[in-house]
Amino acid sequence: MNVGLQSMFYKYVWSSNWWKQGRNDTSVKHMDLHCLKRDSAAFQALLHSDEEEMLVTLSRDALLWKGGPITIVRCEVETDAPVKVELRWIGLIEDDHRVPRSDVLLEESHLYVPKRKIQPAWVELHADESAAPGTYAGKISFYTHTMFEEETLEHELTFSLTIHDEMLPPSSEYSFYLDLWQHNCNIARKYEVNYWSDAHFEILDHYLESLGQLGQKALSLIVSEEPWSGQRTFIDVEPSDLNEYSIVPVVKLRDGRFQYDFSHLDRYVAVGEKHGITQEIEVFGLISIWRHDDEGYTGIVEGYPDAIRVRYFDEAAGCFKFIRDPDDLTSYIQALERHFMEKGWIERVRVVADEPADIPLFERSLNYLQSIAPHFRYKAAVNHTSFIQKEIEGIVDYVPDLECAAEEFDQLMMLKKEIKGTMAYYVCCNPDKPNTFISSPSIECRVIPWLVEKLKLDGFLRWNYTVWPDDPLHKLSYRPLIWKAGDTNFVYPGKRGAPLLSLRYKWLQRGIRDYEYMQMLKKEGYAEQVDRLLKTVFLFGQPSELAPGSGKTAGQLYSLQEEDYDRLYALKGEPFDLAE
Repeated sequence: MNVGLQSMFYKYVWSSNWWKQGRNDTSVKHMDLHCLKRDSAAFQALLHSDEEEMLVTLSRDALLWKGGPITIVRCEVETDAPVKVELRWIGLIEDDHRVPRSDVLLEESHLYVPKRKIQPAWVELHADESAAPGTYAGKISFYTHTMFEEETLEHELTFSLTIHDEMLPPSSEYSFYLDLWQHNCNIARKYEVNYWSDAHFEILDHYLESLGQLGQKALSLIVSEEPWSGQRTFIDVEPSDLNEYSIVPVVKLRDGRFQYDFSHLDRYVAVGEKHGITQEIEVFGLISIWRHDDEGYTGIVEGYPDAIRVRYFDEAAGCFKFIRDPDDLTSYIQALERHFMEKGWIERVRVVADEPADIPLFERSLNYLQSIAPHFRYKAAVNHTSFIQKEIEGIVDYVPDLECAAEEFDQLMMLKKEIKGTMAYYVCCNPDKPNTFISSPSIECRVIPWLVEKLKLDGFLRWNYTVWPDDPLHKLSYRPLIWKAGDTNFVYPGKRGAPLLSLRYKWLQRGIRDYEYMQMLKKEGYAEQVDRLLKTVFLFGQPSELAPGSGKTAGQLYSLQEEDYDRLYALKGEPFDLAE
């Protein structure tokens, strides 16, 4: 058996080169780690055997293999550092070419490992605000036994952890504006619970906790049926259920009045606030509804410019119907606005337009909404430069995709000075780089927040926290010609009602914490040093080079070496060469 250590950005690919990986990848036996307070340091421990299969475990529970005698390897981490140790096996997820790659942090304490396969373990050391600064020692021990033999210490690897005196802010106070959209009906389906039931909210609590730990700023509320038209799953030979439904039940009483139940909406906002997600309430389903008339995803309100679909239960008829009268729709939208005002949330509310394609149609919808609900503010995620050039009145926050931001960067900076809200950027199924696909270089998740600092934007948006296909742990690849594997999620549905985090989640979190440290350094007078470091990490001259049309490779746009990013934490220490 071979064991070794790798950095947190190591990505194992189970390929035919097992003999090379197994020997080279386990060559490191000691690592020196650093972190701040309210921070963490992470690395990976690898196990591998050319000769035999293994049963590996992280638990002290009694364990035998169901198939009979086999070598059982128990991994244990010890340290004198005042930290919480997180230890998990890393599972493999197939990419679009059916190549298994490291991504998911598993719940299972033990795994079967065939010979010639590397099994990575995620080791993360969490230092809270009370952690005493200093340098501490640690070790990872590997004990083996078969059947009823006594355990034997087979291998021991070592590490050191230096905790610095500086402290990151709580994640709820991060300045990085993170907006990962939530698709909560998909979560309910994976756990086979009713929408907005107590069981659903118990699960959502865990998911919002994981978002809060990233510094998430926005809560997603869907207030009509199918704003994304099921993500167009009707184009797929084997469609997955990606439908999202309204969080607001509506009833038409026997006397003809409509009654709107905002209790689920209020409960969701409360759960988000519990986890520090307090800055924005983003509302989907009132503007820029995706419509596909031939497939039935059409507008149903007579004379209304957008395809809003509001479902209600008609007490007199005893069945469900959809609002078709424009006056009834107006009443619903005004009730929403009034409720947000009564709760004191209206300043946080953003009605979101997702990639509006038809600008005249969008403007008609916007004008109508502004006429009936004048207190709403608007946010637009846009994927074409002509939308930005229009400078449409009423939009408070702009989120261009990266290609759009790169191509229209100068105009974007001018617009940023004029708008009242935020200016973030997003990536989705494009561009190819930087991105957060299973096949993307691991450092690119870290690059994304650094790019926010480089471009002087406010944050990052992605549509994909939990847009899983039907069986994501066994087949994540879905619609690969449009969505590369990993495009749809940062976490996976765990068996115990909580999300399974991914390496991509952890790598993005590292980048966000880097960003927060940059802000601390700038306030302490190290802005010039931060700027010089950015110039060594980013290799492009003009932001327009980030657009795919430039033909630049990832390595020509930014460093792929994690050491270059780690130098951020030496800016206040011993001087080192930051060549222009």
